[in-house]
Amino acid sequence: MPPFSLDFLSTRRSNLQSFLQSVTPIVPSKPLPRSNMDDQSSTWNPNGDEYFTLGDLWDCYEEWSAYGVGAPISLKDETVVQYYAPYLSAIQIYTIRSPSTPRNSSGDEVDGTDFEMESWSDASDSTDKLSRSLSNNSISADSCLDQLEVSRDRLGYLYFQYSEICTPYWRIPFADKIFELSQNYPGLATLKTTDLSAASWMAVAWYPIYHVAMKRIVKNVSASFLTYHTLSSSFQDAVEENFDSRIRLSPFGLAAYRMQNDIWINSDAQDYEKLNDLQSAADSWLKQLSFHHHDYNFFTSHTNIELGFPF
Repeated sequence: MPPFSLDFLSTRRSNLQSFLQSVTPIVPSKPLPRSNMDDQSSTWNPNGDEYFTLGDLWDCYEEWSAYGVGAPISLKDETVVQYYAPYLSAIQIYTIRSPSTPRNSSGDEVDGTDFEMESWSDASDSTDKLSRSLSNNSISADSCLDQLEVSRDRLGYLYFQYSEICTPYWRIPFADKIFELSQNYPGLATLKTTDLSAASWMAVAWYPIYHVAMKRIVKNVSASFLTYHTLSSSFQDAVEENFDSRIRLSPFGLAAYRMQNDIWINSDAQDYEKLNDLQSAADSWLKQLSFHHHDYNFFTSHTNIELGFPF
């Protein structure tokens, strides 16, 4: 399971929960060839013989990149559908086997062993504990993620990394950005989730574009979000839809910008605690990988001032 699951949705689902559910990709999965199962899946992939390619995942963002994804937002006397456009905010791809010398998006050589992470089997166990702790609010995300510090040689091999620094007005849609980057890094389209180490992840920036109202708009429902998703098969939720196997990439981390609490948060659903856990998980993940995420730093530098969070 990923570090955070959307299974906590209550009967009184909040607008924040509605947004998270709307922007969670569910990717068709494929059976792993039998010849690969003994040396890959059985050792660290809890989904067994299921995998998808990164290209399969990017397909989920094609339509969203063109038209946006709608999240139903309930107000006191009306419902609107707020549409969000996705943009690639950051990504790191680590493989379990050595590729050619990895480079970053600027073409510079990088050392794939400059970070810390535990062995794959232990990472799966620790992340499952983190998922349960976030759902039950039993212990903090930081205390769980402390378990992810073990040895430098267990992270894997850094194939590619990218962090967007342009202003949102100059960014190109998610699908277009992936296509652009994959011209020099074809593995961004062809790598399987079973090829990736547990340290592989991406962050998606969601910016509002327009809304569809059922009645007159009385409040501004615009807010921007960062969602964090692990990419390895070891952290995903397997789901069944019409007898087809699919894998859900639930966000394990979140950051928000210009989010009005009275619109997005349902205190009865313990949204404050869950939002705190999600942001803590994102913060801990970035610190574990020593990754400077420009968008996260911008979002969180405005959080306490603009949102008035009780943390």
